[in-house]
Amino acid sequence: MTNAITIKVNFRGGIISPGDLYNILVATSTAGIKYVSFGLRQQLLITAYPDNVNTLIAELKKLDIPFEINSDDFPNIVSSYPAEEVFITHTWLSEGVYKDIFDGIDYEPRLKINLSDSNQSFTPMLTGNINWVASSAAPHFWHLFIRFPKTNTVYEWKEMVYTNDVPKVSKEIETLIFQHKELFYDNVKAKGEELFSKIQTSKYIIKTSEQPAILPAFNLPYYEGLNRYNNNRYWLGAYRRDELFKIEFLKELALLCLETKIGQLCSTPWKTIIVKGIEEKDRLKWSRLLDSYRLNMRHAANELNFQVEDNCREGLELKNYLVKQFGNDDTRTFGICIGIKTRKKSEVFSSILVKRKPLLNIFGVELFYLYDILCAEGFNPNERTGFIFSKNNPKFLLGEQLRRCLMSFYKHRANKYADADKKIMPAKETDKKQAKEYVHQCSHCLTVYDETIGEPERNIATGTSFSALPDEYSCSLCESPKEEFVKIEKSKLGLQTV
Repeated sequence: MTNAITIKVNFRGGIISPGDLYNILVATSTAGIKYVSFGLRQQLLITAYPDNVNTLIAELKKLDIPFEINSDDFPNIVSSYPAEEVFITHTWLSEGVYKDIFDGIDYEPRLKINLSDSNQSFTPMLTGNINWVASSAAPHFWHLFIRFPKTNTVYEWKEMVYTNDVPKVSKEIETLIFQHKELFYDNVKAKGEELFSKIQTSKYIIKTSEQPAILPAFNLPYYEGLNRYNNNRYWLGAYRRDELFKIEFLKELALLCLETKIGQLCSTPWKTIIVKGIEEKDRLKWSRLLDSYRLNMRHAANELNFQVEDNCREGLELKNYLVKQFGNDDTRTFGICIGIKTRKKSEVFSSILVKRKPLLNIFGVELFYLYDILCAEGFNPNERTGFIFSKNNPKFLLGEQLRRCLMSFYKHRANKYADADKKIMPAKETDKKQAKEYVHQCSHCLTVYDETIGEPERNIATGTSFSALPDEYSCSLCESPKEEFVKIEKSKLGLQTV
């Protein structure tokens, strides 16, 4: 509805206190609101209307929690913190490191700040203006990428910054960009060297990177369900197809966190929530909560791999339409992220972008839509989607064109694998010379069928594979059926090669 009002509450790095969340939800339900959602930058989004917005604002002010109304002057700090322990293991980057950085940021950033692990386990790496990527080689140092505001210009600083100085460097960069907006804001010719020449590097612990950061390929994990990790703990990931979470469900979830001594939950860039640290003794309580609200926890991957703009009904409808098309065709989408963009001034993280545009625009009224399909360079979502795969598609052709684009992605990936295989071909040829030989042995009397010999006495020619034998084939000695044979390495039988 056009008169909808969006209230945004930032949870720094996606970390949510169950107590704070519960209080916000109570305030929201007092205003008669039944659903909330989570945004692409890990914030809480509440949709209100003229008849209840004043009540909502009054209730939120009582909590002394910062919020914005129909604005995004303070974009949230995005982080891969929700993935720590669950998808990120065996690295120097821990929950405590994230929290040290969050605690050190003593201002409300006006630029987008991203904190990502080195494996891009969960969070889009370079969708911010100030993008920190944990070094894989130097513990407690971070690579820094600047994407100048309102541009696609990205610059990687040659210096890495120590963890404790990440907040201060972020603040100085933001200050410099706004002090020199003509140079660094909405300027496609912005120069990273010029920006970093103004930084007072002597104040910080920095270390020159021996080589540019190696940004890994995108790999989105399956991020929902009640799953075991660390042997005796569980994490819960909850996704909603319409992106709407019932307030009553979230209130019970927050209370259960408090009851089971879980001090935090997380929102993700995929508009989901994650609860970590569920103990085995409490698993049944969490299962009962899911049962009571009948939450589906196993959506198809071709649905989870989409990114849609925040609070966008049109985008969700298009996503559901395409997901249905993929389901009908049994289309594979593993390893790819598909974005849907329906608004001019919006950003969506994606490898493939579906962009809607009006065929006619009469006095600001859009009529009849066509769709462009764009791809990022190398299908890398850290790049901007600047390559046009297909233009001006009517909706009824969009599913097929998108399927063809996915085929191009898998062909591109196959070519990369082939190139990698060529580089290690000598090793493979060596392996081939030492290839193992196998036979099939009757599990009852240990009689052997050797494909290199066959069974001439039974009219089975030399070279006949075991799989090519008829279904009624049986052991020549004990007449056990074919399915009672097991494949075994020839050398382990002490046989001579014939």
